[in-house]
Amino acid sequence: MPCGTPSDVSDSPARQRRTGIPVRDALDSAVIPLRAARVDSPRLDAEVLLAAAMGVDRAALHRDPDAELPGDVVRPYQAMVLRRRKREPVAYIVGSKGFRGLELEVDPRVIVPRPETELLVDVALALPEGAHLLDVGTGSGAVALALKDERPDLHVTAADVSRRALEVAGANAERLGLDVALVQSHLLDGVKGDVDAVVSNPPYVADAQRALLAPEITRHEPALGLFAGPDGLEVIRDLVPAAAERAPWLALEIGAGQADAVEGLMRAAGFGSVARHRDLAGIERVLVGQRRGA
Repeated sequence: MPCGTPSDVSDSPARQRRTGIPVRDALDSAVIPLRAARVDSPRLDAEVLLAAAMGVDRAALHRDPDAELPGDVVRPYQAMVLRRRKREPVAYIVGSKGFRGLELEVDPRVIVPRPETELLVDVALALPEGAHLLDVGTGSGAVALALKDERPDLHVTAADVSRRALEVAGANAERLGLDVALVQSHLLDGVKGDVDAVVSNPPYVADAQRALLAPEITRHEPALGLFAGPDGLEVIRDLVPAAAERAPWLALEIGAGQADAVEGLMRAAGFGSVARHRDLAGIERVLVGQRRGA
């Protein structure tokens, strides 16, 4: 559900119906069950959901916390809070997630874009002008679209094995007006033409870690985009040599503690230079492999 501004709110009879419920009370009443459900940020989530239900931004709630809740908002807001109590991700409930200044539509067909993945975009911004870039496992299209937005000169192709994920990425590309080619492909198998660089946020969570993850992830996000065998490297083991055959430059997002193993795979595939990049939490999150002389 897109968020607008207070001026976007309609004057329909349902909206004009008086409820006698101030915004602050609606928020307080939602925080209690969300906290009981062990939601990490109950107040923030309550505000995001109410703003979406009202069609305003969160700032509008703070400007006038005594404003009366519109009549047509009560039931949708209650339904949103109930979904959040069941630990459904906020991004799925409101239908969007921000990523590097882009508002991406997301739903259970794709994993929710995360802040640490922005590092993958950062390292790829250094690519030469006009490079042909392939994003493997694009999901919502977050990385591919952000790179095309910030580097219009790049020729960007977004690939995913999931047709349903590509539907989401395609809708985002069309809505944002970004020219990104979409290809259904297992790794690089279905990708034609020149490839100068490959970026990927592949599945890298070990199966045994499932029990340690939040319910938002294990109950709602697609396992195909998350889990990759006993050590989390099942997909990366196939992806690295496949990328090495097609491109002289490869950037991968990886999990905590995987850097040594992934660097070994990159060097074995012919990437003579491997650089490690840490995220804001200090985790070696992105590895960049480059063939010497490339």
